[in-house]
Amino acid sequence: MVIIIIAIIIGFLSAFVGSLVGLGGGIIFVPAMLYLYDNFASFSWASPQTIVGISLITMVFTGMSSTLAYYKLKRLDIKTGVIFLIGSLPGSIVGAWINTKMDLDSFSLYFGILMLIIFFMMLIDREKLVKDKPLDITDNTRTFVIDNITYQYNVNLVPAFILSFAVGLLSGLFGIGGGTISVPAMILFFGIPVQIAIGTSMFMIFFISIISSSTHIVLGHIVWKYMLFFIIGSYIGGTVGARTNKLFRGKTLEWFLKIVIVVAAIQLIYEGLK
Repeated sequence: MVIIIIAIIIGFLSAFVGSLVGLGGGIIFVPAMLYLYDNFASFSWASPQTIVGISLITMVFTGMSSTLAYYKLKRLDIKTGVIFLIGSLPGSIVGAWINTKMDLDSFSLYFGILMLIIFFMMLIDREKLVKDKPLDITDNTRTFVIDNITYQYNVNLVPAFILSFAVGLLSGLFGIGGGTISVPAMILFFGIPVQIAIGTSMFMIFFISIISSSTHIVLGHIVWKYMLFFIIGSYIGGTVGARTNKLFRGKTLEWFLKIVIVVAAIQLIYEGLK
């Protein structure tokens, strides 16, 4: 009974935070489950491969509930999401295969280092980098109005494809849904406003997680008797997180994202070096 309650709570909190900042929940789910696996005998079934497999299945439902909510809020760039998906889907399959070769300590350490790199990437002031570079308005320029402010940006196909393959690979490898990479990348490299980046990330996460989780199912990494309870928590958390997102401004969401990433990075590196 205790395991069931913990599963629902972890599913909800992971999906809530993940949907709020576009990370899909894996950045909360994976470290939490690694801690339980490492410290409690009742979670001895939660190996790194099992954790990633369950994380990806819960993210299917987090992504579905969040995508529907962001679509209704008009904070979803489907066209850009489809471009990113083209490279992400094959990358996620490759990542899931690489995951089978990793043990617990190396998994935690590499995941933590990745989080630190992303954190430092997000400290770059993109506005200073692009302030003297006028935007070329084309037929493919995206335009969104958020809180009475008009945002415009372009997404070039080749850089987007290369980046999206890396996003998919890291999704299958670490069970993070890809949003941990795609949201900072969309903000930093393409000038996409954080609110749209988050909604578009959840759209991508929905489809990437379907493919990645299917690979882990085939590889036998799922403990099905607990799966339903993680799904219940994640579906509710994803919906609540997307609705809560509307209450915050872009800069607030960016700083919340940075804090979540750096705390997770420190914890994972510590676990990996013990």
